[in-house]
Amino acid sequence: MKEIYLDYNASTPVDPEVIEVMTSLLGREYGNPSSTHWASKGAKGILQEARENIATLISAKPEEIVFTSGGSESNNHALKGIFYGRKQRGNHIITTCIEHPAIIQPLQFLEREGAKVTYLPVDKDGQVDPKAVQEAVTKETILISVMHSNNEVGSLQPIKEIAAIARENDIIMHTDASQSLGKVPVSVEELGVDLLTIAGHKLYAPKGIGALYIRQNTPMESLIHGASHEGGKRAGTESIFLAAGLGKACELASKELVNGHMDGLRNYFWKELKAFYGSNIVLNGEIESILPNTLNVSFKGMIGQDILDKLPEIAASTGSACHSGQIKLSEVLKGMGVSEEIGKGTIRFSLGRYTTKDEIDDTLALLKTRVPIVDGNVIM
Repeated sequence: MKEIYLDYNASTPVDPEVIEVMTSLLGREYGNPSSTHWASKGAKGILQEARENIATLISAKPEEIVFTSGGSESNNHALKGIFYGRKQRGNHIITTCIEHPAIIQPLQFLEREGAKVTYLPVDKDGQVDPKAVQEAVTKETILISVMHSNNEVGSLQPIKEIAAIARENDIIMHTDASQSLGKVPVSVEELGVDLLTIAGHKLYAPKGIGALYIRQNTPMESLIHGASHEGGKRAGTESIFLAAGLGKACELASKELVNGHMDGLRNYFWKELKAFYGSNIVLNGEIESILPNTLNVSFKGMIGQDILDKLPEIAASTGSACHSGQIKLSEVLKGMGVSEEIGKGTIRFSLGRYTTKDEIDDTLALLKTRVPIVDGNVIM
């Protein structure tokens, strides 16, 4: 049986059309886009077109798009930029306990720099209550950062409601949309956010490229200092090669949003799993409020990595890690109140643009054969 990739939330293949655009730039348009002579004009135009494609996808203005090296840099820029840019106003930041390490780690750094951070809990479906956000606001609050969707379980957060709270209190609102962009509609105007993170490799673009949406007139410090690239917001000569790839990926994502491919397959996958495993399998998150491509399930009484070891053809992720014989649940599952007994059997299957029904059927067949049910129990 062929290998099957069901780990799109970790990283996506580069789309052939993206590869074509990038390949066409090799060996030409070598001018620095910041220069003013003839050799820079083509490079500058390519950079602008990419910026426009990204802006169109999220309903922003091209000049509000800043190219970065990826999601981690964008998140670091958002958090540190606001902390240092608004330090005179306050030092309090609000986030959730299930954020990506690219949020949690920078915040822990900022705590050492004097920031006060509130890590809000989430419910059993992985969602934060806007009322809890409201109650956490103080006169010192300068930033709220809540991911648009969770990378592990796919839970979508009430960003619009949280952003409204931020606006009422003159607080900057940031959301990491790395996982949701291209899977669900994302509009910075509809959401009301001031900062939004984009990661290219989650969007069928190459690794090493991302973007940060910065609403005009948002007061923030640069993360990388140097020359006045990216409107003075991010120093470093831009790679038109990578930027063009991200721009094309965003253009393609606009078209993909209308076909409903992933949620149909995901729902079918879950229906078949539930029919076979019954009470021996649990869905983490509410199916109606998670990303359309994500299926995070726990096999009761099992260990997720042991299951995947039985399925070497399948690329997927677990929700726990084994260290020195001890099972450690992810912070996301712990934050949702998932018990260790249930959580240790967790696997995240994440579908993508190239996933087919045949691949889902083959995955189901492998699971049923190698992780069968005997006398009502899952057997390894």
